[in-house]
Amino acid sequence: MRDCWITGGATFDLAPTDWKTIAGDASPDEQERRLLAIAAQALDVALRPAAPKTLKRRRPLPRLALPMLPERLRPLLRAALKHAADARRKTRVVTLVASRGFVLHPMDWMPSDQNSPDVYAPWIDWQASFDGERHAPLEKLTAENWDEFYPAARRMALADMRRSEPASARMLVEAKASGEPAEVRLALIELMRFGLNPEDAPFLKSLSADRSGKVRELAGRLLARLGEHGHLSEGGADDPAAELAAFISEGKSGIIRRRTTYTPAKLKSSAQEKRRAELFETCNLVDLAARFGTTEPEFIGAWQFGADNNADILIAQMVAASGSDAAVTHMADTLVADGGKPALFVLHLTPRLDNRRKRAVVRLILKDSKYLGALNLAEGLEASWLEWGDLTNGQTLLALRSAVAGNDDAVKRGADEMLETMGFLATATTAAKLIDEVVAAGMPSAAPSLSVLRLNAALAEHQSRTDT
Repeated sequence: MRDCWITGGATFDLAPTDWKTIAGDASPDEQERRLLAIAAQALDVALRPAAPKTLKRRRPLPRLALPMLPERLRPLLRAALKHAADARRKTRVVTLVASRGFVLHPMDWMPSDQNSPDVYAPWIDWQASFDGERHAPLEKLTAENWDEFYPAARRMALADMRRSEPASARMLVEAKASGEPAEVRLALIELMRFGLNPEDAPFLKSLSADRSGKVRELAGRLLARLGEHGHLSEGGADDPAAELAAFISEGKSGIIRRRTTYTPAKLKSSAQEKRRAELFETCNLVDLAARFGTTEPEFIGAWQFGADNNADILIAQMVAASGSDAAVTHMADTLVADGGKPALFVLHLTPRLDNRRKRAVVRLILKDSKYLGALNLAEGLEASWLEWGDLTNGQTLLALRSAVAGNDDAVKRGADEMLETMGFLATATTAAKLIDEVVAAGMPSAAPSLSVLRLNAALAEHQSRTDT
């Protein structure tokens, strides 16, 4: 029939009997029109191709513990996600929304990794599942129901257990991790950082025989946080900590009250710089301090920040990865008290700091506009806490006004990034005030760089209406 229409012929005699019954009592032209309508309906609706046998039906997307973002706020959300340049910034937008008690519509965003807020764990597991049958049980995670949990839900349950029952969680990991693939095993061992205590040491030491090098390295760093030394070679030539110590100069300062200092040695080549970076990444702080016959806090206190910027970053990253809790807080408190540029290196410690210290670092950086861009280095910051007084207690607001009013494109790009960061950190009231300030300085009210701030303020407006 189709081929006949294409060549200009009539198709009534070719039509199925049932179709002729519908079209038969009309004129020849009307017959063709009716047959064409029936054929189009058949091709578009009735004759859909059968699904391949390889397809599997999945269970519906799980309902999350928080309500969906209201429909009227979804355009603001999509604008904020579009402006976010990478996955890390998009996750900040998602975290901001979760902090206000909402989750996103799956057509706007779906989690792609474990860095998403915990409330999205069922969606992560849903994407990872293929059988469409298994559901994570509501009961407590045990060795018996271990396989009934999807990976993300299992990690959430274990993290909660490590906070409340660290010994029970450790025994579960000890009993089950060895049967998991290396990638899953690494993620499970990483959860030991929650509630880490000396009772975990025997299990972590047993991982020195693990078949995965990444697992062995992670276990060593966790042991270092407990003050346990690595298996060193008594200062031999193949000892990484001894090799790293050779890149550090020990000296004395002060005339009356002599004190020890540690300063990065002058490097002679890029190869030395690369090797030093590798050693900082693989060695543990407790072992390096031991090479100089001192403790972690004493070594950190004697480190001469400002002599070599790259070395300062490397020592901060080493402390964050393998330093004890006492060493991390000591370094953070010391650098924040000193202020100025050295305080920037605390940003590398933020994953290990409590919220009070994280806020202190942010407030310190906001006081000096020269260091505002460094805020993008911080990890694990909480959303929606920055008050207007925090923003005006320094040069930040003045710098933003100046950047918006000026003609320097590079400065304006920096201001755009800072406004996005402020949209994540600020309370709703602060977000609304900041929008007014930069618009008054000359920024268009519909500028994409204000998208996170607009979303922040709108979330509070919706919450206010809901409460009313």
